[in-house]
Amino acid sequence: MSDPRPTTDGPPSRPRPPGSIKLGTIAGSDVLVTSSWFLVAILIAVMVSPRVDEVQPGLGAWKYVAGIVFAVILYGSVLLHEAAHAYVARHYGYPVGPITLHFLGGATAIEGEARRPRDEFWIAVVGPITSLVVGGIALALTFLDPQGLLQMAVEGLAGANLIVGVLNLVPGLPLDGGRVLKSAVWGVTKDVHRGTVVAGWVGRVVAVLVVLFPFTQPDLPPHADLTGMSYIMSVIVALFLWSGATAAIQSARMRAKLPKIVARDLARRTLAVPADLPLAEAVRRAQDAQAGSIVTVTGSGHPIGVVNEAALLATPDDRRPWMATSAVARQLDDGLSLPASITGEDLILAITRNPAAEYLLVEDDGSIFGVLSTSDVDAAFKRAAG
Repeated sequence: MSDPRPTTDGPPSRPRPPGSIKLGTIAGSDVLVTSSWFLVAILIAVMVSPRVDEVQPGLGAWKYVAGIVFAVILYGSVLLHEAAHAYVARHYGYPVGPITLHFLGGATAIEGEARRPRDEFWIAVVGPITSLVVGGIALALTFLDPQGLLQMAVEGLAGANLIVGVLNLVPGLPLDGGRVLKSAVWGVTKDVHRGTVVAGWVGRVVAVLVVLFPFTQPDLPPHADLTGMSYIMSVIVALFLWSGATAAIQSARMRAKLPKIVARDLARRTLAVPADLPLAEAVRRAQDAQAGSIVTVTGSGHPIGVVNEAALLATPDDRRPWMATSAVARQLDDGLSLPASITGEDLILAITRNPAAEYLLVEDDGSIFGVLSTSDVDAAFKRAAG
């Protein structure tokens, strides 16, 4: 199961999950394995050990090693599924983070929302297509009549990939098929949020059906012990689907309110002062001008820093006449200068990628419009959410 999430600009930046191990790189993305994968590898080894005994008798404890090798091969095909997501996302110009293999499969870190329904469709559908192709190739190899452990590996690879490919096309979030459905509703309604909500609700229905599935099996009498492995796995999968679908619905509803957040409307009136101006004088001028922020500029008027409000308030009054304003200003590094026209999700993503207390807002011609405080954005976000 995968969860590709495209973004519009800027490289994804996220710390490596605790307990994960980097295996290498594929399709331009780091490949990480979480500690939960080792648990599922052992589980697979135990579950397939009877089959190993059947096709290759006399291995003894080595049958578990063969089972772990089979788990590695199986997750290799999962990795191809996720690499396909990453490759197509990059093809469409979206930055991609790491690919993570975990207990329930894999996930490709493509953050944010796609720009177009077409992008959403192809980034999502290419994963199941890859699984179906791998399964088809493995199925074709079975006609070569492989023997022993090779026969088990080929048959298992064919069956697992065909099942994964088909199940991932089920049209409910967070499955790939849910993103395909989302892209279709988005394309018809021109509303990405409606597409997400529809696919999320279908995902919830699928989660309920997964829980009910064991009860539909003909060999499950009413008094059967429901703590069996199949039922436990159905509950785990259902919880994964329900939580993913619910998170998608909540995110869509929140994103629908984000356009109300407009950087220009939240900007504080700004006073531009020379970087070497004494801090006390800069504060006096700002108070006279009723400005809520101060920007330091060069002699030619080019902005070079934004005064940090917390650092200013922490500076004692008796020191301010002897300090340059630049001493409490943060240099305008990349990402700290934003267009005054930025709004909604683009604004939230911009300040998430480059955390700071203040940002300089500039017009298209490069002139200073004002300063945006993160605290003001947080307040506006809470109002929109409410």
